[in-house]
Amino acid sequence: MLIQRTTAAISAAVLALALAACGGDDEVTPSTPDVEETTETEEEPAAEFEAGTKMAELSEAGAITVGIKFDQPLFGLETLDGGFEGFDVEIATMLAEKLGIPAGSIEFIESVSANREPFLEQGQVDIVVATYTINETRDEVIDFAGPYYVAGQDILVPAGNPNGITGPDDLAGLKVCSAEGSTPAENIATNYPDAELTLLPEYSLCLESLLNGQIDALTTDNVILSGYVSENEGDVELVGAPFTEEPYGIGVPQEDDKAFCEWVNDSLNEMYEDGSWAEAFEATVGTGGVETPEPPATGSCETPGAA
Repeated sequence: MLIQRTTAAISAAVLALALAACGGDDEVTPSTPDVEETTETEEEPAAEFEAGTKMAELSEAGAITVGIKFDQPLFGLETLDGGFEGFDVEIATMLAEKLGIPAGSIEFIESVSANREPFLEQGQVDIVVATYTINETRDEVIDFAGPYYVAGQDILVPAGNPNGITGPDDLAGLKVCSAEGSTPAENIATNYPDAELTLLPEYSLCLESLLNGQIDALTTDNVILSGYVSENEGDVELVGAPFTEEPYGIGVPQEDDKAFCEWVNDSLNEMYEDGSWAEAFEATVGTGGVETPEPPATGSCETPGAA
């Protein structure tokens, strides 16, 4: 029995060697795991905030609701596929990321000029990033972080500027449109009362009226109007003579400790320093021919817009 087993073992070994020699390119070798497949991806540490703060609340929820404009090219625009684009969208997205919230967990809600403060007061949105000019009246009921951009009121007219408008003094006796609840509308009503002011819920409705010849001019901030020019080239033109300063702030609910507002200011300053603010501007507003400015100094949450 011992001889038979030894012979069988030798025969098996010889057969295995013969098969290996004949295998050639068909030789099967044990697979080795791909180094990249076996290397665990290092996840960035989750954002950590003091318990009880608005930042902790949003971070733990993993979601945020943001009020933006839906009809302003370059700043806040709803696209045909239901997405959103523009500088305000980018700013909101970067803030969400600093809270550990992915872009897909941001809910954008349309906030026209007239409903921005009510939306914040009623808790319908967590923040508003919607070409939102900082002023004292608004600051009485909400808080402002920022500014993150300073625009200037200007005038949009039909191509060729048939009425020869060079500034707001030329609006006397002409039909001028702006949005309800906006600072540009208030400025025209207060300082240029000879203009025939028409108020509509959204600037896009004013634009339609201008294109249809129902009004003579549309007035709001220059960068908003630049977006309309880029989308309606050959039909409208910008007067190009800004006559106000409009510091855009980020609206947040009014809180006694101001911690959330201060966090937003700190986050904006980080964006200024690491270049992400400039990169976002160039990818959005910059495509409309607007040069990238130096970022403005953020103010204190007690006195928004003041360095």
